[in-house]
Amino acid sequence: MKLLIIKIDTSQEVEDALSIYAMDNLNALGVESRNRSDFEQAGWLHDSTVVDMDDIKDLPKDTYFYAYFDEEADKDELVKKFQEKMQELKGYGLNIGDAKITSSYIEDQDWNTAWQKYYHVINFSRHLAIVPKWEDYKPAFKDQQLIKLDPGLAFGTGNHKTTQLAMMGLERAIVKKPISVVDVGTGSGILAIAASKLGATDILATDISDESMTATEQNSALNDIKNIRVQKTSLLADVNGKFDIIVANILAEILLELIPQMDAHLNEGGQVIFSGIDYLQLPKIEKALDENGFKIDLTMKQGRWVGLAITRKEK
Repeated sequence: MKLLIIKIDTSQEVEDALSIYAMDNLNALGVESRNRSDFEQAGWLHDSTVVDMDDIKDLPKDTYFYAYFDEEADKDELVKKFQEKMQELKGYGLNIGDAKITSSYIEDQDWNTAWQKYYHVINFSRHLAIVPKWEDYKPAFKDQQLIKLDPGLAFGTGNHKTTQLAMMGLERAIVKKPISVVDVGTGSGILAIAASKLGATDILATDISDESMTATEQNSALNDIKNIRVQKTSLLADVNGKFDIIVANILAEILLELIPQMDAHLNEGGQVIFSGIDYLQLPKIEKALDENGFKIDLTMKQGRWVGLAITRKEK
């Protein structure tokens, strides 16, 4: 089996936005980035020897973004959609670089193994560390919980600022038991697994992608977690019941679709955690939350990306 690769010559500033768009809107099987800054810093991290940039093949001016699709996907339509997305991001004032888009094909097993060399332990916080299944890691603290991941072709390795903002929100929100969580747009299941590691007792993970459902189930098993259920659906459509925490790490335009669904699925006194919001999009989110009876209790920011802790307005 082959995979279709869409390659975009762009800037690191839009890397996260393209990743979320490719996975959540275009059902990409996986994404990857090649950043010039990673190569510039590589030598400094170990022996103070600066890498000779002239010796590196296919080095980007700033960032090469790759999105992987089934070989039967409509190549021309995907290129068109990425072109439209790039212009949208440019309209937000973001640097999109050269924005040159090309396509090619690769054997899927080549991609599955090649990208692993770029994914390593993320010592995220006092309470959590994200560890790829092929690496050994000794916790920095006796009670530090390890999230073991084999993200495969599903988005969500913990490297993205948006994922880390959502995890910060979960750490703040999960302070009692029992507590239920729904992870909307779960990807690899990383936020659902983090919730379980932090003490959540009942967790539902939703996504529109079959690959995400499989990855979440496999990563849950890898962590010996049995309290995560999965449901293939769009946002909270067809989801029954209410939860103490709703967490969603998806782009702002999709969060706008989620906001009207939240009241029916949030327990009294419950909290909502948003991430994936470019700061230029924040006013739209604030307006929609206000119109639907919610308020922002805490704003978290890393680079251009914003995370929010949200509760209902007091009546």
